[in-house]
Amino acid sequence: MADGDLVEAGAVLASVQGPARSILAGERVALNLLGHLCGVATATRALVDRVEGTDATVIDTRKTTPLWRQLEKMAVEAGGGRNHRMGLFDAVLIKDNHIRAVGSADEAVRRARANVGDIMHVEVEIENVGDLEAVIAAGADIVMLDNMAPAEMRRAVAVAGGRCLLEASGGVTLENIREVAETGVDLISVGWITHSAPALDVALDFEG
Repeated sequence: MADGDLVEAGAVLASVQGPARSILAGERVALNLLGHLCGVATATRALVDRVEGTDATVIDTRKTTPLWRQLEKMAVEAGGGRNHRMGLFDAVLIKDNHIRAVGSADEAVRRARANVGDIMHVEVEIENVGDLEAVIAAGADIVMLDNMAPAEMRRAVAVAGGRCLLEASGGVTLENIREVAETGVDLISVGWITHSAPALDVALDFEG
């Protein structure tokens, strides 16, 4: 069975052989890990299926379990989603506190761009469509539309006109993700698929 395969209840995911003592010693850790990662992949797949036929891509965030980030992000990919940045080292994400520290979203983008040049993507979070034109002009590659209503997202898509990627973030659920995708945004980030996805019920049974 390969990563990302769809399975039915009762399916055999893997078989192990070895001394009973060793298998039982590692049972709970292995099942907890497998159940959680299968849950992440399953939650991701459910969201990906909901946006099928649109141009939106479901992505994760850095809201991950300590020491499990790489595994959880692999599970997101197995579920058909895509990874956002892995850490602070591979992309710049300008959020509300950064903006308050320098005075405006476009000034934060200019400073970030001056520091990283063209070697790294610069993303900035905005709460108002009125800030969009300025951050695009300042050099933002991706603009995060933070907790905006679908009508505001559609306005942002029209203003951007394809000059940058637009990411919808905040309050995304299975129930509303289709509406979000249909606004025309490029990316939809969902934190709960890694930190709160329900674990799958996975068990270990000895063969008689």
